[in-house]
Amino acid sequence: MKIRAIIIVMLIVGWGAGAATAPATAAEVTAPFDAGLARLSEILGSLHYLRGLCGANEGAKWRAEMQALLDAEAPSGQRRAQFIAHFNRGYRAYLQTYRTCTPAADLVIRRYLEEGSKIAREVTARYSN
Repeated sequence: MKIRAIIIVMLIVGWGAGAATAPATAAEVTAPFDAGLARLSEILGSLHYLRGLCGANEGAKWRAEMQALLDAEAPSGQRRAQFIAHFNRGYRAYLQTYRTCTPAADLVIRRYLEEGSKIAREVTARYSN
């Protein structure tokens, strides 16, 4: 009988300890579509730089799109920081390469618009309610 009581106490204490740590680890769990959103973040960063370079006169449209993605998917925490890092990586990649708009930059813009649209459609179709 004493052994049973000890086991019950250990289980209760163990469950309590597990419940106390669960929220911290749950925040770090990634969603199954995070790879697609990370790529989309990088594309948005690239478009933010390249569209401005090529005179699209869109202002901060692509940065605003990124902000909307962050607000919807990652309002805080490590996940948000990762998406921001991907956006910045996309921006910096072309900042280092292109100083003026070229035919190659226009081609990249067209391809990224297509790829970004495809990712958004796929994630929405697969994971939306």
